[in-house]
Amino acid sequence: MAVTPSSCKRALVLFLVVVVSGSIVGCACRKASVAPYQPKPAFRPRAVVEAQKMGYSIQVGAFRRVDFAARLTRKLETLGIDAFYFTHPSGFFKVRFGDYATLGEALGEARRLKDMGVIEEYYVVKPGEYAAARGKPRAGASARDDIVETAFEFVGLPYLWGSCELEAPLDCSGLVMAVYRLNGLNVPRTSEQQYDNGSPVDMNELDKGDLVFFATSGNGRVSHVGIYVGDGKFIHAPGRGKTICADSLSNSYYRERFYGARTYLR
Repeated sequence: MAVTPSSCKRALVLFLVVVVSGSIVGCACRKASVAPYQPKPAFRPRAVVEAQKMGYSIQVGAFRRVDFAARLTRKLETLGIDAFYFTHPSGFFKVRFGDYATLGEALGEARRLKDMGVIEEYYVVKPGEYAAARGKPRAGASARDDIVETAFEFVGLPYLWGSCELEAPLDCSGLVMAVYRLNGLNVPRTSEQQYDNGSPVDMNELDKGDLVFFATSGNGRVSHVGIYVGDGKFIHAPGRGKTICADSLSNSYYRERFYGARTYLR
């Protein structure tokens, strides 16, 4: 068969159609291997799991030295009672513990501990009077503002005796519990529980009073927690031999170990 210019032109056109349509095996394989772009899902937090309101709790002591208050706090925790100490406006350190559904339950526990010689005089804090009981009622302030103010009241107090989880009278998660309970709100005791039970918050949407979590122990799990107070800062109990302080989320140590944030507040 003779080759003519017209037949060459038809062959060239056919070749171009084949290439453009992806019929050549090599081209078709390369196209199939490229996965379509999948945009990252937008962050959608759950409905806020609010902190439960406190029932009745017991307040004891008028200690001039913080280590005396810490000693009683530790003794109560060894008995399985969640306790914490705080600075009262009177200048004394006081200890508070428990979350009881009724006044009768609170009084019964207080009398039992007094009979055991663990506590002496006591005062039962009733629901609705938490701010008044700590000497600082604040009319018109939001729960977030109250939590931040309370957190700042702990700055400078010593972190005593132990590591972060349940070995110190005021460890990192114990500080969170203390600040919230002083404002009539209850949160879980350990940092892991506080992380698991709170509502997710994007780092760019942090608000005052939210909780920020870190993996500091090297095992990739939550091991530290602080209270966000605004302007990129949080208050926490940093560890043995240090005092409760404010730090920045932009600090390279905390930025690299940031695990996530949770809220218990609307």
